[in-house]
Amino acid sequence: MSDSPALEVRDLSHTYGDRQALDGISFEVARGEIFALLGPNGGGKTTLFRIITTLMRPIGGDARIFGLSVASEPADVREKIGVVFQEPSLDPKLTALENMIHHGHFYGMKGEALRDQAMALLNTFGLKDRSSDLTETLSGGLRRRVELAKALLPGPDLLFADEPSTGLDPGARLEFETELERLRAEHGTTIVLTTHFMEEADRADRVGILHEGNLVALGKPDELKENLGGEVVVIETGNPDSLCIKIRDRFSLECQTIDGSARIKVPRAHEFVPKVVEAFPGEVSALSFGRPTLEDVFIQKTGRKFWDDAGETPSGERAK
Repeated sequence: MSDSPALEVRDLSHTYGDRQALDGISFEVARGEIFALLGPNGGGKTTLFRIITTLMRPIGGDARIFGLSVASEPADVREKIGVVFQEPSLDPKLTALENMIHHGHFYGMKGEALRDQAMALLNTFGLKDRSSDLTETLSGGLRRRVELAKALLPGPDLLFADEPSTGLDPGARLEFETELERLRAEHGTTIVLTTHFMEEADRADRVGILHEGNLVALGKPDELKENLGGEVVVIETGNPDSLCIKIRDRFSLECQTIDGSARIKVPRAHEFVPKVVEAFPGEVSALSFGRPTLEDVFIQKTGRKFWDDAGETPSGERAK
């Protein structure tokens, strides 16, 4: 068991009626790694999360935590993991500290050591002065901080976090990311998180991109982006299909039509931009370019825009 990965997913499948939620996905997460599962809503992240945290059994395949099967050894698996759920799991009639202490009891923690560790974590997330407040009186963001602190309390070997940044302000997100890095550096904790925030996935050691139950990309964020080659040029035009045909004929470049825009991957985009504008006068209404992002990886693998599926908008814009 000592040589086994922290998480090993093999041919995992699950369906809801006629809908294929997971379609035979496989990947591994090394010990001490921070791994992000990136995908739009409906991509399969939540189903996968529920299976690997022992909340439900897969229809096909298996997942193992430090060599332990989530299907046949769930009780042993739960001793190894901490979980931050997307849905609230706090008792609103207990204080923040009481929620922490009761959670610690489930793991056999007790006494002053439990109280000190609970207070230290609450302090880490800026909750020391609110530790005696009922959680039902806290804002949504503060309750989320308590959830994160609670999951870290038993010092899990593997921490699962389902959309951990949802509801957090930028400062709290930074505190959480800092705490994850500390856990990894000081205790060798493995972290697996699901997210639809590109910047959160970008900071992980590796990322797996899910779409419609399939793992469409897997690797280090920078390598996935570099493998696209060149920079991405997005052209707004009245007839993107027609313009793409002309670009292929004129410049021998691959061109995709995505969401009413023409998209081209090209090296030295700043040199290509004036050429395409001059080649097709009056057909380019707007143009932007920039280095590839994880959204560009998603688009290349699926032919669809990530943010349309996720119901969100990206936090940044390309250089105009």
